[in-house]
Amino acid sequence: MSVTVVIGGQWGDEGKGRIVDLLAEKVHIVARYSAGNNAGHTIINDLGEFKLHLVPAGIFYPDKICLIGNGCVVDPIELLNEIEHLAERGVQVKDRLFLSDRAHVLMPWHRLIDVKDEELRGEGAIGTTGRGVGPAFIDKVGRAGVRVADIADREALSNLLDFLVPYKNAVLEKLYDTEGLSA
Repeated sequence: MSVTVVIGGQWGDEGKGRIVDLLAEKVHIVARYSAGNNAGHTIINDLGEFKLHLVPAGIFYPDKICLIGNGCVVDPIELLNEIEHLAERGVQVKDRLFLSDRAHVLMPWHRLIDVKDEELRGEGAIGTTGRGVGPAFIDKVGRAGVRVADIADREALSNLLDFLVPYKNAVLEKLYDTEGLSA
């Protein structure tokens, strides 16, 4: 079995989504292995124009399985909105889209830190989308993030949040002079 891999080497905006859309009809599985809901890609097909940020482009091919892998950071609200929008427009998502339980979850503090960090940089701001993807990856790499699997285990999630919320609040208050978040 052969594997076709599309890898971007420029941290986004290389046209990966378009290439994957062109290749998707020839494969069995379309997977996102990394990234978050920052830039996204636009797909135009018989159903119209779609802007996807998390769901793989293969979702438009009814016989394809689509995966969101453990290398991704996922904003659950954005993912659910994207799924709902696709379903409303006639795209079958159920039993075709699978999310790794090891993917990291984008939390409210990630967005706030992203925006505040840009403000702190002033004229040296890097132009983030403000969606919190960068700070979520910092937590992923630092092994201090919430994963999809953690959400399914109430006790584990509670213990994790008991540590993370005060920690992130200290960062927000001391580094960014911003009020923290409640648990």
